[in-house]
Amino acid sequence: MLRAQALRCLRCATEYPVGRSFLGCPACRERGKPTNLEVAYDDGELREAAARSRTAAGPGIWRYRDLLPVDDEFAVSLHEGGTPLVALPRLGRKLGIPNLYVKDETRNPTGAFKDRLAAAAVSMARQLGCSVIVGSSSGNAGAATAAVAAKAGMPCVMFTTKQFPLAMRVQMAVYGTCLIAAPTIADRWQLVAAGVEQLGWFPVTVFTYPYFGSSCYGIEGYKTLGYEIADQLGSVPDDIVVPVGAGDAFSGAWKGLTEYHQAGVTDRLPRMHAAEVYGPLRHALDNNLEDCIEMPREGPPSVAVSVGSNLSTYQALRVLRQSGGSARTASNEEMLQAQRDLAALEGIYAETSSALSVAVLPQLLADGVIQPDATVVAVLTSSGLKDPETTAAHMPGIPECTNSLESALTVLSSHYGLDLTGQP
Repeated sequence: MLRAQALRCLRCATEYPVGRSFLGCPACRERGKPTNLEVAYDDGELREAAARSRTAAGPGIWRYRDLLPVDDEFAVSLHEGGTPLVALPRLGRKLGIPNLYVKDETRNPTGAFKDRLAAAAVSMARQLGCSVIVGSSSGNAGAATAAVAAKAGMPCVMFTTKQFPLAMRVQMAVYGTCLIAAPTIADRWQLVAAGVEQLGWFPVTVFTYPYFGSSCYGIEGYKTLGYEIADQLGSVPDDIVVPVGAGDAFSGAWKGLTEYHQAGVTDRLPRMHAAEVYGPLRHALDNNLEDCIEMPREGPPSVAVSVGSNLSTYQALRVLRQSGGSARTASNEEMLQAQRDLAALEGIYAETSSALSVAVLPQLLADGVIQPDATVVAVLTSSGLKDPETTAAHMPGIPECTNSLESALTVLSSHYGLDLTGQP
C-alpha cells in the first residue's frame, strides 16, 4: 500500500490529518466555497509504488494496491475494475473518429463504474474503524455500495426516494441494504449527515448541497480508471470524455493520470472533456467563474437520470482547467441515438446517462476541440440494464408475422429493409 501523508484541499491546499474527514475542506466550507479533499502522498514513495504497479497482478483495482491507501487486510473486492478498453471501428467511422475507444465500465460487478468508488470507500471505512456504511442514492452508487458492504459483512443504510427505476430499486434491496425512502433529496442528504455527525457512520456518496463530491477515499478507487486506460492503451490518449455530474470519476481518473505522469510512467497528459446535461461546467468555463452556478432545467426531463444535475463541483472544473479540456451537453435525442449506435454497431448496451460521453463527440469534433486523427477514449459508466424502461419508451414496436416464412421475409423487407429472398 501507499501510505497516505495527509488529506489536502483541492482549492486552498490546506492539509489535514488522515482520518474521518467527510465534509471536505473545513476552511473552504467556512468561506462558502465547498471543496473536496484529496489523499496526498510522498512523491518518492509514489514513484516507487507506480513502478511496482506496472508488473503487479490482482483482481481489478487491487492490481494497483500499491497506489491505494488501504492496508491489504482491510481491502474488500468484488473484482471491480479491470474493465476492457474496446476499440469501436464501426462507430468511429460513422462519427469520423477512426481511433475511437470506450472504457467499458458496464462490465463491473454491479454494472457500473461506482463499484470502484464503493470498493475503495468501504475498504477505508474498515481501516478507519467505522461500523456502518451510509449513502444517498437512487441508482448506481447505491447498488455498488450495497454490494461491497454486503461482501464486507458491514451494515449499509441507503436513503433514497420513492421514484426511481425498478431495476435500481431491486438491485439495491437484494444485497440486504437497509433501504429507506425519504420525502425529498434534501431530506435524504440531511439524514445521511445526521448519521455521519451523530453516530460516526461512513458516507460513500454526496450528501451536502452545494456539493463538493463523494468520499475522498472512494475517489482513490476512481484513480484506477486513469491507470487502466494508460496501461491498456500502452500510451496516453489525446482526449478522454466522461459523463459528469459531481465529477467524482472525472476527478479521480485525472488524479490517476497525473500520478502516473508525476511518477514518470507516462510522458504526457490527455485533455479531459466533460459530457453534461445542463451545462454548469461549460457556463463556468465560458464566463471564467471560480465555481459553477445552478443552471435552469429547461425542456423535457432528461433521460440521463444518473448525471442529470444542473450544478457541478470545483473538482470537476479544476480538471477541465488543468487539462485544457472542455465541456459539452447533449439532447435527449442525441443520447438515445448514441445509445442505439453503441448497441447496434458495437454490441454494447449502455445506460442513457452513460452514452452521454459518446453523444457529445460530434460537437467536440465539429468545434475543432477533438481532431479527426486523435486517439479518443469515451468512458461508458453503466449498463443499459440499469434503466431499461427509458430505452423501451423510445424503441419502436415489434412487427408481427404469420407462421409462414414468406410472411416473415415480407416483414424483414418492409419493416427492417432487409431483403433475404433468394439467399442460400
